[in-house]
Amino acid sequence: MHHFAYKAGVLHAEDVDLSNVAKSVGTPLYCYSTATLQRHYRLLAEAFEGQNALICFAVKANSNQGVLATLAQLGAGMDVVSEGELRRAMAARVAPEKIIFAGVGKTRSEMAYALKQGILGFNVESEPELRALNEVAGELGRKAPIAIRVNPDVDAKTHAKISTGKSENKFGVPFAEARALYDLAAELPALDIVGIHMHIGSQITDLAPMRAAFTLMRQLAKELLAAGYQLRHLDLGGGLGIPYDAKDPLPPHPRDYAAIIVECLGDLGLELVLEPGRIIAANSGVLLTRVIHVKEGADRTFLIVDAAMNDLLRPTLYEAHHDIWPVREDLKSMPPVVQDIVGPVCETGDYIALERSLPPFSEGDLVAVMAAGAYGAVMSSTYNSRPLVPEVLVKGEDFAVVRPRQSYDELIGLDRLPNWPA
Repeated sequence: MHHFAYKAGVLHAEDVDLSNVAKSVGTPLYCYSTATLQRHYRLLAEAFEGQNALICFAVKANSNQGVLATLAQLGAGMDVVSEGELRRAMAARVAPEKIIFAGVGKTRSEMAYALKQGILGFNVESEPELRALNEVAGELGRKAPIAIRVNPDVDAKTHAKISTGKSENKFGVPFAEARALYDLAAELPALDIVGIHMHIGSQITDLAPMRAAFTLMRQLAKELLAAGYQLRHLDLGGGLGIPYDAKDPLPPHPRDYAAIIVECLGDLGLELVLEPGRIIAANSGVLLTRVIHVKEGADRTFLIVDAAMNDLLRPTLYEAHHDIWPVREDLKSMPPVVQDIVGPVCETGDYIALERSLPPFSEGDLVAVMAAGAYGAVMSSTYNSRPLVPEVLVKGEDFAVVRPRQSYDELIGLDRLPNWPA
């Protein structure tokens, strides 16, 4: 569910007319709904009511400070994968003891910075990382709280580029090798073993792979507890999907997701750490873009808009679907036209939708690309020297620019000419 709807013939975010936002801020832009972020977080929190659970929002899904602060005010922790994301989380006033540091390639300087902040823990992905973290923590005179990320070799049945739990993926250690790595960690003096971590992928719409992974996690947890390891939490990752295409069946409800977790792991007496991203942020945001031209090709109609693949990479990178809505409601009642929505970037792969049956848009019309609140702005770039687009946060009747549009001076000013001798 989201809080984007037509009112008086115009698409609104909550009670804000999106045509007025476009007029004020310009296009393209991202617009997020506070009410949607709050609702999705609360749905998850309510699903785990009565459990010892911590919801750590996956900052990689949407790292805007306005979004992070909104979730932090509801009690969310954060799942980060870089020092930059950790700094963002703390800037949004998330307590360090509610932050998990994940990721397959943490540098020693990132480890040191996180240790100094006193974060909840590190999800360790390999033996070399384990040894490096032990050395860094020892040099600082600290103990690093760790969970080892275990790769269960479970097919999440999702897109190949967002699958993380199969044996050929770069993430985690093989399940068969996990116990040996825990035994090694126990011998390293600057490590404090606090948990187990698993995450098998993203945009998962079938709970069966999750059940398989959680069953293996239970097996390992019981083995470690029986051996005397003082585990404190189980980090279950995230990955629950959302319906990008209105024609697709609905993914599992958070209640059903929680029920499987409680069934598999709820009796172990350990805190449950969750790392949702997409399920909270995706439907909270739209990418608003304006039609530049309608171009009739030899075989296709091209709707050329001012947003491009550098603004929203998902269709090009993942062949992802996003529903397309006109901002003017009356366009929805007109006979549709099969068309490609493409941007100005000089790449054939620069598209938002291909061969889509859509309203007959005209030059100047506003188009809303739906479910763009996750992996949209965070993956954007300045390819073709296109400035980063602004982000807007709506709350009721009000909206605020929570990231201004990058100016050309700011974009070009990042470069430096070499001061070589003549």
